[in-house]
Amino acid sequence: MTLFDALGFHWNRDSVPREVPRASLERVVFRFRRMLPEYVWDAGVLEGNPFTFPEVKTLLEGVTVGGRKLSDQEQILNLAESSKFLMNLVRNREFKLDKATFSSLHTLVARNEALEWGHFRGEGLETQFTPDVALGERGRFTPLATEPGAVRLNEVFASGLRSLEQNVSNPFERATAFFLFGALQQFFFDGNKRTSRFMMNGVLMTEGIDAVSIPAIRAAEFNSRMVDFYTTRNATEMMAFVLDCHPEVSQIRQLNPGLSAVRDLPDIQYFSLRDSMKQSGHEAHSTERVAPGAADDKEAMAMGEQPAGAFSLEETRREARDNWRRNYYGTRASPIEPQTNTRQDPKTNQPDRDSGLDFDPEV
Repeated sequence: MTLFDALGFHWNRDSVPREVPRASLERVVFRFRRMLPEYVWDAGVLEGNPFTFPEVKTLLEGVTVGGRKLSDQEQILNLAESSKFLMNLVRNREFKLDKATFSSLHTLVARNEALEWGHFRGEGLETQFTPDVALGERGRFTPLATEPGAVRLNEVFASGLRSLEQNVSNPFERATAFFLFGALQQFFFDGNKRTSRFMMNGVLMTEGIDAVSIPAIRAAEFNSRMVDFYTTRNATEMMAFVLDCHPEVSQIRQLNPGLSAVRDLPDIQYFSLRDSMKQSGHEAHSTERVAPGAADDKEAMAMGEQPAGAFSLEETRREARDNWRRNYYGTRASPIEPQTNTRQDPKTNQPDRDSGLDFDPEV
């Protein structure tokens, strides 16, 4: 069975970057932890969660937020706990691209939200219900049917994972392919895309590559491209989109000059939004933009944001990229070179890999 047959989709393998900036495992985990509130907020917006960025920060600091549904609050807390679990797995060099890790992350991601969590469809009490994915005017996507014991789902997972391990040595390609594999096959009743993105970032960080978040301001673009992926089974554009969301995409393109640009989507409009991110004494981004479709109109209003004119895709991408760098690196948005540590350990006379890192052991 070929790689594409095992996964259920295909892509142009020449369009994937071969050279990607890398750092120490400790450094990429530190960067992921540094932008944790934004990662959780981004992921929440993709699910239509109305929590604002300052409210997410408040909640992660242990303070409840009034006026929000308990289900919305629990979703944010689940995303935060999943992120911390992933960080600890990677930091302790325990992350593995396998079913056990996949299921453990799903236990945290979809707790009290999915019909069942922590195991594949059919491995629990529910053995007949098969979920599908709404594709708007393009209908619905229905995955493999749920069956007792999830025999077929386990076969598909094992075959897909084996093909990735044998045929895809490029960590960026392997990570993004697994994300789309999980999203397409729908191994769980709900939370498949979220859990699969965590696995994608686990693969990246384990290889010393910075994690990727889908910025909230590109939620409509993400959803539109995923609809294309479900209907065409062509992952080329989605892989290019994930790359475009990477905090070091400019440098990656310099290292891989042959990469094609992300295809524009003329049916997607982007809006500039008023600065509404300073609430409850929290400093937040003054230039956030959220694409329509990230949440419905009521949820967008709940986020305290009002449309104020359309902007181009390139402007939106640049704003998202600059925002990422500000939060990820804590510096002005500028070309970033791979970082190295210069302080030496006096005992070994070798570079101190933890130099400059202030890990919180309780995270």
